[in-house]
Amino acid sequence: MSKILEGRRALVTGASRGIGKAVALALADAGADIIAVARARSQGALEDLDDAIKAKGQTCTLVPMDLRDGDAIDRLGGAIYERWGKLDILIGNAAVLGPISPLGHITVKDWAELMDINITANWRLIRSMDPLLKQSDAGRAIFVTSGAAGKHKPHWGGYAVTKSALEELALTYSAESKISGIKVNMIDPGPIATHMRARAVPGEDASKLPVPADIAPLFVELASPACEKSGERISFYDWAGLERS
Repeated sequence: MSKILEGRRALVTGASRGIGKAVALALADAGADIIAVARARSQGALEDLDDAIKAKGQTCTLVPMDLRDGDAIDRLGGAIYERWGKLDILIGNAAVLGPISPLGHITVKDWAELMDINITANWRLIRSMDPLLKQSDAGRAIFVTSGAAGKHKPHWGGYAVTKSALEELALTYSAESKISGIKVNMIDPGPIATHMRARAVPGEDASKLPVPADIAPLFVELASPACEKSGERISFYDWAGLERS
């Protein structure tokens, strides 16, 4: 039986754990071959992902890389072009939480990391992968945003600022992609049982939260060639019919 992503290739950032790992596995289940990007310190987790994807009958290309290295992102784009000539799906999932702190207490180093990974890396990915997505017959780009964007919640400023900027980045890319046909969307996961959530809300009962595997089918739906949505911000909780506590 044909799978909806059969013959397609997806690049997933932050693929070593959490939502990124679950999405990579779900895309592979749907027939996609995976380019898995994560920090080099996650090499062991990436190798486990590689085994799991190969067990599903798909290929997995591991890319241990620091997303703050923009030149490395450009080299990755070049390598993808030389090897496959195109990219079908881009999943911009990787992010850092940064300190939960008043704005004036955030260090220059932490602020730079928030901007570099949550914003600049996604811009560099667009810059490098857009020509490859245009070579696909149904290029798809999906970015992970947050409910923190636009809420102006005290002490969440660093993270919220980057996610608000990411939304503008994705919406502008969507508007610029109308002629090329690339579909660009955002997903707001809401509270999900991840390492980041545990850091952000310590003491929360994670057993009452959805797990990363629950949200992965939404990514598959938006990555499908049949999906015509673009420029949309989709709430996982609304999509799944869940109530927020």
